[in-house]
Amino acid sequence: MKFSIPNYIKALNDTLLNVDQGEILKAIKIIKDKFINEKKIITCGNGGSAYNASHYITDWNKMINLATKKKFIGISLNDNLGLITAFANDINYNEVFSGQLKSILNKDDLVICISGSGNSKNVIEAANYANKVGAETLAFVGYDGGELKKICKNSIHVKSMDMQICEDIHLILGHMVMKDLCNTDVKN
Repeated sequence: MKFSIPNYIKALNDTLLNVDQGEILKAIKIIKDKFINEKKIITCGNGGSAYNASHYITDWNKMINLATKKKFIGISLNDNLGLITAFANDINYNEVFSGQLKSILNKDDLVICISGSGNSKNVIEAANYANKVGAETLAFVGYDGGELKKICKNSIHVKSMDMQICEDIHLILGHMVMKDLCNTDVKN
């Protein structure tokens, strides 16, 4: 389809309306449970998904804490350029996320893997490591879901072959999580 503003808005709207709301509710419940139980919530992704991973943690750490007065323990593996480049240069780019997880991830923490295609090798390695140590895994994927949808314990699948539509909706999903968790009734 040829690009036009109305076509893009229609494609975005149509795709968003077709995201499984049950998957969204389940993902929010998983994230909320980890928050309430003071587990780490860790995100990772490449390219635009890296920015979404960082954006989620920025919003969630700030806004959820302000709204609930409860600590939100969120970490984006994309935010430490020194660690990313050290793993990429000294070991292998496929280990830039799993390598970081080896020093911070505990059983029952949550790793959120974001990938438009679902086939990013370094994100897959992070999910595999998280599964191996008994952490919860949640994929935000597009396209056909790729390998991530198969290996993560839970997923939200944006059924579009347009990377920008996938990234747009993944960002919207992060905002939905924040809005819901800001309304969480917690006891300090």
